[in-house]
Amino acid sequence: MSNSKKKLEAEISAAFIKFQRELIGRGPQEAKTYIINDMLITRFKGVLTVEEKHLVNRNSGKKLVKQMRELLREMYSEDYEKIVEHYTGCKVLSSHSDISTKTGERIEVFIMDKDLEKSL
Repeated sequence: MSNSKKKLEAEISAAFIKFQRELIGRGPQEAKTYIINDMLITRFKGVLTVEEKHLVNRNSGKKLVKQMRELLREMYSEDYEKIVEHYTGCKVLSSHSDISTKTGERIEVFIMDKDLEKSL
């Protein structure tokens, strides 16, 4: 793996953490970004707030946390895509997100208009 790829992955992870801290007041405990062909995947660990951790112990709470996180993601999807486009120089064609209330992890997947891995 090239140093430029590792560096870019680390920069994007840091930018996502910074954005989330500014947005929600806290960020994930850890973020790791992977560039694979025309995809950029970021895995966030420790994303649930203390309140959310209490809520996910109930089924109704799990649904509520998922709905709230999905709504926040919809509201800020353009911001996430802009971060990816800024760092990669690629256009984001689509993006997808999911959160696990069981593990407190979230995953972001971005599909780009070209094979970024090849150009690094």
